[in-house]
Amino acid sequence: MRKRTETPDRTADSAERAGPSTEAGPTARPRLSRRSFLAAAAALGLLPAGSRAFADEGLLSFGGAKPFSFDLLAGHARRMAMQPYIAPQPRDPEVLDQIDFDAHWKIKYRPEATLTVADGEAPVRLFHLGRYFQLPVGIHVVDGGQSRQLRYDPAVFEMPADSPARKLPDDIGYAGLRVMAPDQKNDWLAFLGAAYFRSAGELDQYGLSARALAIDVAMPTPEEFPRFTDYFLERSTSPGHELVITCLIDSPRMTGVFRMDVGKHGPVVMDIDSRFFARSEIARLGLAPLTSMFWFSETDRPDRVDWRPEVHDSDGLAIWTGANERIWRPLNNPSVVRTSSFADKNPKGFGLLQRDRAFSNYEDDGVFYEKRPSVWIEPKGDWGQGEVQLVEIPTDDEIHDNIVAYWVSEQPVKKGDEIPLSYRLTWARDEPHPGEVSAVTATRIGRGGIAGQPRPKGVVKFAVDFDDGFVAKLDRETKGVKAVVSTSRGELSNIDCYSVKVGTAWRMTFDLKAGDVDPVDLRAYLRRGDQTLTETWLYQFLPDPESAA
Repeated sequence: MRKRTETPDRTADSAERAGPSTEAGPTARPRLSRRSFLAAAAALGLLPAGSRAFADEGLLSFGGAKPFSFDLLAGHARRMAMQPYIAPQPRDPEVLDQIDFDAHWKIKYRPEATLTVADGEAPVRLFHLGRYFQLPVGIHVVDGGQSRQLRYDPAVFEMPADSPARKLPDDIGYAGLRVMAPDQKNDWLAFLGAAYFRSAGELDQYGLSARALAIDVAMPTPEEFPRFTDYFLERSTSPGHELVITCLIDSPRMTGVFRMDVGKHGPVVMDIDSRFFARSEIARLGLAPLTSMFWFSETDRPDRVDWRPEVHDSDGLAIWTGANERIWRPLNNPSVVRTSSFADKNPKGFGLLQRDRAFSNYEDDGVFYEKRPSVWIEPKGDWGQGEVQLVEIPTDDEIHDNIVAYWVSEQPVKKGDEIPLSYRLTWARDEPHPGEVSAVTATRIGRGGIAGQPRPKGVVKFAVDFDDGFVAKLDRETKGVKAVVSTSRGELSNIDCYSVKVGTAWRMTFDLKAGDVDPVDLRAYLRRGDQTLTETWLYQFLPDPESAA
C-alpha cells in the first residue's frame, strides 16, 4: 500500500511509487519497475549542521586524490564501451531484501554527517542501500581538478537495534544522494536508482522523474536501464548556479558521462552536457527522457474509480517545433501500451507539464498534485531530424509511472558511436518559454448531440478550452473566430467556438462519430482570418465499445 504521510523531508514522497512497466502491444507483460528504484526512499534527517567537504572530519573521511575533469571521465567511459559489460552483483542481497520501505524509513542520516558542497549552498546527504536499490554508487568530491571518494561509514546512519542494516559489511557503500536547501530543512534534488533523478522544482513538491537516457522503451525486447555508477560533486562557477554533478554511466549497451550544472532560484535549472558511447547497436535510444504518472483527469474520468476528481503528475505533452508550431497533447491512460511519434527537425523544446494548478481539481492534501513540477527540455545546438516520442502505458493506480517522453534521432545507433547531447532542463510551475498563442487549459469528453434533443448513438462531444495569449485579448463578441478541426477517420459535426462567459477563455466544441474502436487522431486550433490564435491541440481518442456502437 502506498505511503501517503507527508513529512518535512519531501524525499519520502519523492520515492512513493513502485510498480511494473510493460512492453509494447496488447500482450504486454510486466518487467522492471520504473519507480521500484525509488519506492522506499525515506525521511533521513531534518536539523541543520555540516562538515567541510574534502576534509577528514567527524564522521566523514575520503580516499586519495585523483585527477578529474569532464574530458578525463569521458575518456574513461569511452574505454569502458570498448570492453565487455560486466554486470554488477549486489553484496548480501538476502540482507538487503529485508530492508523494505518501513525498515528503510527507520534508518536516519545523521545531520552532523551532512556533506557541505559549494560553501554550504548545496549540502548533500546520502541514502542507505535497501531492497529496491542494492547496488552502491561512488560519491566523489571535486576541488581544484582533483577528486576524492567519500568512504562509506555505517556510523553516519542512525539505525534501530533490530535493523537488518546492522548485518551488512562496514564497507557496503551508499545508494544515492540528495541535495538539501542551505538551511537543511528540506531537500530539492534526489538521485536514487538507475540513471533517474528528480527535483521538487519551483513549488517544492516532487513529481515526475528525469533520467540520462532510455533504451528500448516499449519495444518487444526488454527495456534496458542504464545506471549512474559514480557521482562527482563540485561547486558551480556559472552565475546563478550552485552545484555541478557529473555522473558516470554504465549499462550492457551504453556507457557515458552526464554533467549537470544546477541552480535553484525559483525554478530549478540544469544545464546538461553529456556524451554517450555505444557498446552495441540500439534499436531505440531515447534522449532527454522524462517519466511521469497519469491515471485520470477531467478529460475522460472513469466512473467511481477514485474519490478524487483528478490524479496525475503531468496532464500533457507540450512541443515547440523547429517550425515554430506550439503543440499540446493531453495524456491518456490507454488499455494497451501506445507509442505516439511527433516528427520534427531541430525542436525548440518539449516537456511534460502539469497545467492544472487548482487544488479543487485534485482535493488531495497529502501529495498535492497541483504543485507537481512541469519539466521543460530546451535543446542546445541543432538536434537534427528525429521525433519526440510519447509512450503511454496502462495503469489502474497512481503508484505506477506509466508515461515516458523523449527524443529519438533519425540517425541509427551503431556499435562504437559517440553521441554528444546538450540541453537545458527546467523544473518549474509553468513552461519557461510560453508562446503568444493561447494555451489549452482543459479537454473534456461527453455524449454528443444537442442538450434537450435525442442523443445520436456512437457520437462523442469534445470541448476544448483555450486561454491566455491572443484569445484572452479578444472581446466576447469578436467576429470571425473559427475552429479548424480535422480527424484521421470518422465523421465530424457541430463544430463551433465561442467566448466562455466567465473569465477570458474561448471554447471549441465538436462531435465525432468514430464508427469502431480503433484509435482516432484529432487535430484542432482556433484562427481568425490568417492569424493562428491558439496552440495546436492534438488528441488520440480511444473509443470504447459503447461509444463506437
